[in-house]
Amino acid sequence: MTIHLDHLLIPVRDKIAAAKQLAELLGVPWSATGVGPFAPVFVSDSLTIDFDQWPEPIPLQHYCFRVEQADFDAILGRIKAAGIPYRSSVHADIDYQVGSYNGGSIVYWNEPGGHQWEILTVSYARADT
Repeated sequence: MTIHLDHLLIPVRDKIAAAKQLAELLGVPWSATGVGPFAPVFVSDSLTIDFDQWPEPIPLQHYCFRVEQADFDAILGRIKAAGIPYRSSVHADIDYQVGSYNGGSIVYWNEPGGHQWEILTVSYARADT
């Protein structure tokens, strides 16, 4: 059996700001409107992230994307160009550094509402990837 994650919903304070920022950083398309009340980000041919505007309190979450090194460098360049604070470790203070793990690159930042994003080039969750 093959299972693919098709889409996920992320509750946020401002769905347009969150969708626009993530899409611009990842270099992928997005829309201010989608099915239902969502602002979708089309991450790949097989994954859509639907941002939904929720009232407070919003539980803060962590989301990670594994990318190739060239894509990592491009995304990091867009993070820097947007002036977004980033860090090298999940619970570290903002240090504007790229972390390394298992021979790969890793960086963390927060979206405007507080969710934490991560990009890495070598998975620590799956040893075979």
